[in-house]
Amino acid sequence: ANVAAGFFQGFPISSSSSRTPAAEAAGAKSQLTGVVAAVAIGLVLLFATGVLAPLPEATLAAIVIVAVSGLIDFEVLGRLARLNRADFGLAIAALLGVALIGVIPGIGVAIGLSIATLLWRAWHPHTAILGRVDGLKGYHDRERHPEGRQVPGLVLLRFDAPLFFANGDLFRETVLDAVDAAEPPVRRVVVASEPITDVDTTAADVLEELLDALDRREIGLAFAELKDPVKDKVKRYGLTDRLVDPPFPPTIGEAVHEYLEAYDVPWTDWEDAETHEGGQERAR
Repeated sequence: ANVAAGFFQGFPISSSSSRTPAAEAAGAKSQLTGVVAAVAIGLVLLFATGVLAPLPEATLAAIVIVAVSGLIDFEVLGRLARLNRADFGLAIAALLGVALIGVIPGIGVAIGLSIATLLWRAWHPHTAILGRVDGLKGYHDRERHPEGRQVPGLVLLRFDAPLFFANGDLFRETVLDAVDAAEPPVRRVVVASEPITDVDTTAADVLEELLDALDRREIGLAFAELKDPVKDKVKRYGLTDRLVDPPFPPTIGEAVHEYLEAYDVPWTDWEDAETHEGGQERAR
């Protein structure tokens, strides 16, 4: 059984989370350790039980605790506590699970909590309203750059997660809240879609509801920087015809340019202003 487990990276049969580190601390290197231990135990049972009879159980417990403590990497735990509290919590949960209920159940608890944490992060991803910051190329989170300017009538929104059943409603509410918070009249919403790596059928149904709500307000929707495989899914769901034309601008800058041309919105970009000033200086 141990040989078969070795081929599939399984646990050794009849192993122990306490005996294993104790053997390692004693310098064990091979399975010959088990033979030596069996012989030693047999000799003790035959000739030395009287010597060990008065030995306090606390002494045996101390041996186990000292041996097992070598399995705990306190340096790594400290690093996790400094860098990521969620990962630190998962590590502590795994440690307590293994210590209190056993290796297999403890690891099962750690895996379950890790999956729950992953779903929670996807369920509540980071979102950002993007603006143009003078002197910085591209479009940036206005929470980090409050000085960022928004194009009149255009909402640029970034949603940092795939769209699936758990966060579809959140995406819809985030878009509608951004529209309500923007200075009216809002004519178009462009989603910076590079982080969106998937759209499942439940999220597609929510997108239809979002498009219905935006249509009632006469607001268009486009997905900029969307990856080709995700575009194919959106087309397969039959949503492309309900988006603005073009529905999938290759860049956010291109999406802004198309919006400005479509609605003849007065807007001076800092890069355009620098180019204009440079041209005037060369003309002189």
